[in-house]
Amino acid sequence: MMSCSPSSSSSEEEDESFESYRRGGYHAVKIGDQFAGGRYIAQKKLGWGQFSTVWLAYDTKDEKYVALKIQKSAAQFVQAALHEIDILSAIGEGTPSHTKFVAQLIDHFKHTGPNGNHLCMVLEFLGDSLLRLIKYTRYKGIPLKKVREICTCILIGLDYLHREHGIIHTDLKPENILLISPINPSRDPLSTGASPILERPEGSISPSPSHMEKRLKRRARRMSMSLSMGRGDSIDEYPKRNIEEIDVRCKIVDFGNACWADNQFTDLVQTRQYRAPEVILQAGYSYSIDMWSFACIAFELATGDMLFNPRAGQGFSEDEDHLALMMELLGKFPKKMATSGAKCKDFFDRFGDLKRIRRLKMCPLKKLLVERYKFSEKDANEFSEFLLPLLDLSPEKRPSAQQCLQHPWIKDIDYAPFDIINNGNSLENLNVGMRNLQIAVGK
Repeated sequence: MMSCSPSSSSSEEEDESFESYRRGGYHAVKIGDQFAGGRYIAQKKLGWGQFSTVWLAYDTKDEKYVALKIQKSAAQFVQAALHEIDILSAIGEGTPSHTKFVAQLIDHFKHTGPNGNHLCMVLEFLGDSLLRLIKYTRYKGIPLKKVREICTCILIGLDYLHREHGIIHTDLKPENILLISPINPSRDPLSTGASPILERPEGSISPSPSHMEKRLKRRARRMSMSLSMGRGDSIDEYPKRNIEEIDVRCKIVDFGNACWADNQFTDLVQTRQYRAPEVILQAGYSYSIDMWSFACIAFELATGDMLFNPRAGQGFSEDEDHLALMMELLGKFPKKMATSGAKCKDFFDRFGDLKRIRRLKMCPLKKLLVERYKFSEKDANEFSEFLLPLLDLSPEKRPSAQQCLQHPWIKDIDYAPFDIINNGNSLENLNVGMRNLQIAVGK
């Protein structure tokens, strides 16, 4: 039922295609390249997405490291960037967003290159994603105390987005939540104390198409070797560290697919494995789809496995398999959910049973945690009591982020939120407990 197979591809696991470096596509960047009149200088590549590449850059004005997101230049990508800038600008208004566990937009500008005009966003520099943290533990699961700390950060961020700004993220997943610092300290330009690159290395030139093609092919070969391990590249690149030593404070990032609750753009949202049932059924959606995704992430952190990883089979679609997996874990869909969506008749008969998948292997969450993941009865009870309301098949019954922060599984944790001081790269622990979390969510 619950699969251990590879997740969908992400910017962390593959390289962008060479063919995308053309008119309307990515901007080719070389270490030492300057942006915004020389204010930002490229240091190294951090990752990529379908719409953009992301680089570590040095801000010569404020003397700090930042993340530089360079959008593709075609018109549809420019529009997407303008939308994300609008969302990030709204998030940054009022209460400083860095206290709310969501990414900060520092600056934005246009950059002209051989492939066109690229909108660029400057964001605060953060560390590895939760997917890399899951990988670091070799998909064995993270200690529940650490899971609770991570969940607290995400919930404060979601509460800030939902309640204070009316924003639905719509694509919450481990790749879109970043730790505040890298797992490997040697990759943190702040802790290593290395001097920033302020000019292009002598004799270097912009990357030629042939050079870039060779580089991408080398990376593809490395990827093919590492895929035999499972989801993504080798974990041997990380130094051996006790998980307790890793700072798991984190922030929600990537608002390219976000929307305002009262101004939605598309019916099909969310990455497959984290997609809520109402999205599959096209029954309308609201903030509760983020809460569903959050529950899937919490399960994945605690176990190392995705909660749902559907696959098409003989005679049924990926969507129908996804619904079947939900029913095996959570029971039959309420009549309202099985009849109200635009696609309900594609999957359900008049009795609320799936049309093409008739035999289900029921496995309640608590039983799954105890039997497959060897949770103690106490841990399985507490964790399932926290998750199950978030996985309610009726969206209106799912608790809000604000309500989740008051749940005993979260509420009793002795956890210190953080603030950012001075130049935005130093961190200071505020030695306070749960009272401050309640203040942070407006209690």
